[in-house]
Amino acid sequence: MALAATQMALDDAGVDPATQDPDSMSVITASSSGGNDFGQREIQALWEKGPGFVGAYQSIAWFYAATTGQVSIRHKMKGPCGVVIAEGAGGLEALQHSRRTIRRGIPTVVSGGLEAPIGPYALTCQLGNGNLSTEHDPDAAYRPFDVRANGYVRGAGGALLPVEDLESARERGAPQIYGEIAGYGATHDGHHWSRTAPDARQLTRAITVALANAGVGADDVDAVFADAAGVREADVHEAAAIKNVFGKRAGELPVTAPKTMVGRLYAGGASLDVAAALLAMRDGRLPPTVNLDEPAEECDLRFVTGTAEQAELGTVLVLARGFGGFNSALVLRRDA
Repeated sequence: MALAATQMALDDAGVDPATQDPDSMSVITASSSGGNDFGQREIQALWEKGPGFVGAYQSIAWFYAATTGQVSIRHKMKGPCGVVIAEGAGGLEALQHSRRTIRRGIPTVVSGGLEAPIGPYALTCQLGNGNLSTEHDPDAAYRPFDVRANGYVRGAGGALLPVEDLESARERGAPQIYGEIAGYGATHDGHHWSRTAPDARQLTRAITVALANAGVGADDVDAVFADAAGVREADVHEAAAIKNVFGKRAGELPVTAPKTMVGRLYAGGASLDVAAALLAMRDGRLPPTVNLDEPAEECDLRFVTGTAEQAELGTVLVLARGFGGFNSALVLRRDA
C-alpha cells in the first residue's frame, strides 16, 4: 500500500527519483501500529503451523518505521528519514516535520501517513479504547457531531504527498503545485483521552499557534476540515475549540469531515484530509460530511452536509487529534 501510494504521489508531482540526487530526498511518515496486515498473516501461520512458518521479516514488519523503510529503500531516498507516532495527529505532525527538514536544506520529502488496522488482531487491540462504534447499520455507525454520535468506524488507507521547497519545485517545472504548508501548531492535553475526552483549551491553543505561525487571522480562514472523532464528548470539545477561535464567525464558517466516507484511519486520516483540502482548494468544492443529520446542541457549527459545496478557498485549516492527548492544526494556503 505504501509503495503504491508513493509511486502515485511521485508520478502526480512529476518527480522521478532515478534522476534526483538520492541524498536530497527524504521519507517521513506517521504510523500508529505498524504492519497489521502482514502481522496478521504471520500470527495465523504461527498458531496454525508453528514458529518455523513465521518469516524473519515479521521481526520488523510490525514496526512503526516499516513504511518509511520500505519507501526509502525502494526509491533509494537517502536523506534524513523518520517516523512520527502521534496516532490520529501523526499525519499532520509528519508534514510539519517534513517542512522543518526542507528548511534544513533537503528539497524533497515524501510525507504523510497510512494505516491498515482492519485485521482481527488489530481490531481486537482497538476494542480496548472504548470508542469504536458497535452499531451494525453503517448509516448509524459513524456520526460525528450528531445527536446520535456513538463512536467511530475504523478504515484503512491514508495519503502520501511530495513536499518540496517551492523554488526547487518551480525550477524543475512541477506540473502542479497544489498549495503551501503555511502554518502549524501542536499541543498536548497532559492526559490520555482514549477514555477521557480531549481538552478544548489545548486544541484551541494549537489552532491559535498554527494561525500565528502562518501569519493569518481567524477571518482569513475559508474552511475547516475537522478531526471528527465521532465520540460525543470529543466532538463537543472540538466544536468548542472552533468557536473559541472563530467566535461569532463559527456559525458561518464551513466545517467538513470527509473522513465520514472512509472511516477513521488513525495515522492515515489527517494526511488524507490534507490531500482532500488541497484538491478542494484547486477545484473550489468542499467535500461533504455524511451521516450528519442533526447536530448535537453543543455542535452548532455550519457543517457541509449532503453534497459537495462550491467555495472560494484560499486558506484552509485542518485539525487532527490522537489518542494519548495529541492536538495538531495545519494551515494550508493555495498556491498563487
